[in-house]
Amino acid sequence: MHSATVSSPSLPENQDGRWTVSIPSIEWRNPRPARKYNLVILGGGPAGVLTARAAAAWGAKVALIERNLLGGTCLNTGCIPSKTIIRTSRLYADMRNAEALGAHAPKTITVDFAAAMARMRRIRVRLSRGVSADILSAAGIDVYFGAARFAGSSTVIVADETLRFKKALIATGARPLIPSIPGLVEAGYLTHENVFELTECPRRLLVIGGGPLGCELAQALCRFGSQVTIVQKEPMFLSHEERDAAQILSEVLAREGIDVRLNTEVLRVRKQGNEKLVDLVSDDYSSTVAVDQILVGIGRSPNVESIGLETAGVHYDTDAGVRINDFLQTTNSNIYATGDVCLEHKFMHIEDASARIVVRNALFWGRERVSALTIPWCTYTDPEIAHVGMYVREAIRRGIPVKTFTVPMYDVDRAVADGEEEGFVKIHVKENSDKIIGATVVARHAGEIIDNISLAICSNIGLRRLARVIYPYPTQAAAIKMASDSYNLPRLTPVRSWLLRRWLA
Repeated sequence: MHSATVSSPSLPENQDGRWTVSIPSIEWRNPRPARKYNLVILGGGPAGVLTARAAAAWGAKVALIERNLLGGTCLNTGCIPSKTIIRTSRLYADMRNAEALGAHAPKTITVDFAAAMARMRRIRVRLSRGVSADILSAAGIDVYFGAARFAGSSTVIVADETLRFKKALIATGARPLIPSIPGLVEAGYLTHENVFELTECPRRLLVIGGGPLGCELAQALCRFGSQVTIVQKEPMFLSHEERDAAQILSEVLAREGIDVRLNTEVLRVRKQGNEKLVDLVSDDYSSTVAVDQILVGIGRSPNVESIGLETAGVHYDTDAGVRINDFLQTTNSNIYATGDVCLEHKFMHIEDASARIVVRNALFWGRERVSALTIPWCTYTDPEIAHVGMYVREAIRRGIPVKTFTVPMYDVDRAVADGEEEGFVKIHVKENSDKIIGATVVARHAGEIIDNISLAICSNIGLRRLARVIYPYPTQAAAIKMASDSYNLPRLTPVRSWLLRRWLA
């Protein structure tokens, strides 16, 4: 038997009341390998853990291998930490905006960044207990810690032990993509992997990248008091989203005091004393920004190196990740892949859905397709931007005629009452039908509102039938009913109107 050092699920407090940044270690003894596993999983993030739980619940003999922290990016350095500090930053924004809501703003607002980060770490610890090695082991899963690599088409080596399998799953995730900017490495930078270790809010911050991570943390840290500059090479943030949605966000960030630099590229970074000087260029205009910290958020790169994919006969690309088919199979039919290592959309809820597909397809000869999933997503800025289904440009590219019904949030009674009028609900239907093919919601609670539309698409409920849904009054989700009412109104044609008038007469 071999022992491996893993992270403890508890974080002791320092004498000054702050939570330690690094997690202490305990000893975990890897189990003795079974003769053969039904499923061996490389990666203990959401995709790996969810697959392991589901497979073990069905009676499969499962091995789960993790080289770092169970729970993966989402729990430790992604969704949970970011949404926790975003919640605190919204509170500070609401306090500053109190007069707009008919209240007196506090004369002095003292931002306690260390307390916000301590709360985040407490929540992270609390949620991590559900994915501890002990709990997974009690569920019948053999948990191994160490660096795993394929030693053949049906074997994996971890901590000098050889694990034989019938089926395997690659769920090794992804890491931050770092741009090759001269001087960046020497000057030092933050990514989502270490930004949540901060105990002091940066006085001046440069954010490179206008994707979800860059926009969310730029706004949150600005609300904590940081002087933020955000640089984006593209002409708009969130390049995949609809232009009017991205435009609203761009205007909100600028209004909150963020220095927004679109169509701008970072040329080089220089260290001068305690400052970092960043040279920028936009068209022919060059400028230099002095900052204390640099946050890189331009995307993620799949973890495909050093795990023996060539030995296992698994084809991959260092940019796109492991090559899979619609059933999540790799080029080795006994090895599957899911999560950030292979999927285009890198969201935890997609890992949940795809994990269920892996269990059915790998262990029970299922033929479920990942392309059949209806996948919503949300960027948790303020306002949030959520989307599900197709965009108009995608529908046009596929030759699908589209009609769009838009309800601005300033027409929604509850949004007006809440003082949250920024945004809209936009629903796309196939022309000459009520079939919903996509939707975008921009609102403070867009992530909650989009769920109703996702349910309608999954259940094949058209926009006409949505008009029959009764929403409590007042709610912001009533914007969906308003859009469906807009669909039904034009159906009263002149002929029908004349017939109705004759009948009523």
